[in-house]
Amino acid sequence: MTVKVLVPTALQKFTNDQATLECKGDTVAELFDSLEANCPGIKSRLCDEAGQPRRFLNFYVNSEDIRFLDGTETPLNDGDEVSIVPAVAGG
Repeated sequence: MTVKVLVPTALQKFTNDQATLECKGDTVAELFDSLEANCPGIKSRLCDEAGQPRRFLNFYVNSEDIRFLDGTETPLNDGDEVSIVPAVAGG
């Protein structure tokens, strides 16, 4: 199944400056592996050593935050859109 991934500008150096990628995966965790296979080095920027999303990044599947779904085990369907959104802090 093909999933559309929206990549923020800060990570596009790993995607040959592409803002949108088509990848495969039945879950978000599998999608991370697919991204790594297509864009070496990107997974370490997305996940910690345990394979969990880094705290400063938010991941959305069809506009739903995966933290409120099944985390990295959130299932993906053909045509889903996954957004990678850097956290914004201010003060």
